[in-house]
Amino acid sequence: MSRSQEFPTILLTGSNGQVGFELRRSLAPLGRIVALDRSACDLADPAQIRRAIRQSRPDAIVNAAAYTAVDKAETEADLAFAINATAVAVMAEEARRLGTLLVHYSTDYVFDGRKDGLYLETDPVNPLSEYGKSKVAGEESILAAGVASLILRTSWVAGAHGKNFATTILGLARERRELRVAADQHGAPTSASLIADVTAQILARHWLFSNRDTFPAGIYHLAASGETTWHAYATEVLRHAASHGVVLKIRPEDIQGIPAAEYYSAAAPRPANSRLDTTKLRKTFGIHLPSWEEGVRHLLDQILTKRALHA
Repeated sequence: MSRSQEFPTILLTGSNGQVGFELRRSLAPLGRIVALDRSACDLADPAQIRRAIRQSRPDAIVNAAAYTAVDKAETEADLAFAINATAVAVMAEEARRLGTLLVHYSTDYVFDGRKDGLYLETDPVNPLSEYGKSKVAGEESILAAGVASLILRTSWVAGAHGKNFATTILGLARERRELRVAADQHGAPTSASLIADVTAQILARHWLFSNRDTFPAGIYHLAASGETTWHAYATEVLRHAASHGVVLKIRPEDIQGIPAAEYYSAAAPRPANSRLDTTKLRKTFGIHLPSWEEGVRHLLDQILTKRALHA
């Protein structure tokens, strides 16, 4: 039984982020949520992290907080590492002390994107950016702590709550008659709601209602099924928006596909191949991962409904 006797306590960091916002919904039926945003706990301050964990004494820590400004991390590496590595190490230490499960989210940016096929959990990491390096350091700190943990690497995350590629493309298409999007980078757009729902399913099936000693801890890849490019992703976004009557200044088929080198004027390099093999997650936990197209359509339905309500 949990420390809270009747219902477990789940400490959720980054509760106002894209994934954290969805986790507040998906985890709510499982227990009492202690939701922390940036104002409640500064992850750059280890003392605040320790205090929050020791006060709540959670049965699980779900860390959805991260420094995600990929380009800014090139000049703010210290801050990126403070949040993505040092803070994670503190959480791992505290989780081990309490005998608590730690769920942490990582990224495709831990890889260099030069592999031809899908990336396995066992493939060597080789991050190209300071952001990617900070995420690798976070993973390593968890593994070194020897804590019961679940590290979920995901890719191309987008949620209805917050700014992301889908909302950016939709906004640009309502203002511009020409769009140029990278067509030589491959991955799977993964919705924040899918990440949150899978997290809740895993906790419910293999933690809350099973023997914790047999929990299959480790690193898992979590992404929608299938693959695409940023160009095809943008086309799907506009196609679905147009079918819902959104007035656009550019037709989906008129988006120009270009090499990423022309698209980005970015400080940090991106992996050309972000395709993650999800076989381990699907087989271990018996979870079905819907197609990226289904996820994008659901995401756009949420975004467009939200905009209509606030129009």
